[in-house]
Amino acid sequence: MVVGESQVLENGRGGTAGRGPGAHLAEAVRGLRRELAAYRAVLPDRGVAEDQLDVLAHEAGNAEQALGLVDSERMRHSLLLVAAVIGSISALTAPLDALREAVERLAPPRP
Repeated sequence: MVVGESQVLENGRGGTAGRGPGAHLAEAVRGLRRELAAYRAVLPDRGVAEDQLDVLAHEAGNAEQALGLVDSERMRHSLLLVAAVIGSISALTAPLDALREAVERLAPPRP
């Protein structure tokens, strides 16, 4: 069910057996954070990417709570900012793709 720009997820929808709907997003955020930390080259906007990963981690937590309310627009915006910062770094392609897929599970693209 979509409410304004937020999407309400019922328990179990969007997740896998035994995992809540935000589990994939939380896992993808952790994976990208780990890879970003290991990427030692100078990245002028690294802080922007890290801040937006914080936003996405927060939304993953919201999805795990009983109400499962997430801000779809905010999630897509954060994903775009992260992609803008690290999208051209081939070493981060796989974790960025995992993040994109996780965001699209909770906040599908609009038709």
